[in-house]
Amino acid sequence: MGNSLKAVVAFVPSNKCQKYLLEDLEEMPVDKMVDLSGRQMRRLPVHICSFRELVKLYLSDNNLNHLPPELEQLQNLQILALDFNNFKALPLVVCTLKQLCILYLGNNKLCSLPLELRLLQNLKTLWIESNCLQYLPEVVCELSLLKTLHAGSNALRTLPPQLQCLQELRTIWLSGNLLSEFPPVLLDMPFLEVIDVDRNSIRFFPSLAHLPGLKLVIYDHNPCRNAPKVAKGVRRVGRWSEETPEPRKRSGAVIEITLDEKPLLPPAAKPEPE
Repeated sequence: MGNSLKAVVAFVPSNKCQKYLLEDLEEMPVDKMVDLSGRQMRRLPVHICSFRELVKLYLSDNNLNHLPPELEQLQNLQILALDFNNFKALPLVVCTLKQLCILYLGNNKLCSLPLELRLLQNLKTLWIESNCLQYLPEVVCELSLLKTLHAGSNALRTLPPQLQCLQELRTIWLSGNLLSEFPPVLLDMPFLEVIDVDRNSIRFFPSLAHLPGLKLVIYDHNPCRNAPKVAKGVRRVGRWSEETPEPRKRSGAVIEITLDEKPLLPPAAKPEPE
């Protein structure tokens, strides 16, 4: 189906047109996954919400700005991808999906997150990169099982001290923000393994040698006067690091490192839940 035809059909609310968008997807897929990415949809076909055993739902790269209340029926959903859409606010119905462990919200128009997000206590991975966030919503600090937080390409100037409550957090990506100093709260998070503050405005780096869990710190493209000190065996990517003078260009979060778990992949190739 051509993209231009999809765009036209997406405007028509009839059941027939919805089925056309779904390409005759009328029964629950055997793999319990539905991928409707890149369909030019402006609304989610409600029929999908009848697949109550659905585990993975990919809605990336559409024109969605709201979701139907019927989505609440998908109580087995573990992965929900809403990145590359037109959401100005996270639909509250998403916060009713309490089995979610991976949520992609990147490349939207979000300026905040609702307090109801705290209901997603199984969430382990949250991608909120490339939005309009001027501060990290404190509700994120209530997601006690969160292991990976990708908040790059926003307008963050600082991080809340409550972030240190996330003792399961291992990876934090903050590239492309407005940080003028290294976030002090990260110095009190010894369990962090990956810290990315690439492309900010940090002029001085404190020592990170006291962080026993640290395996990788990315600090390139900052107007810094020094490299952060790290413990032996920790990889640094940036000026004056032990690596090559010009680090390889990164794509999303793909970096050749060895961690206890697989490194994150860019939104186009989303990881499976553990």
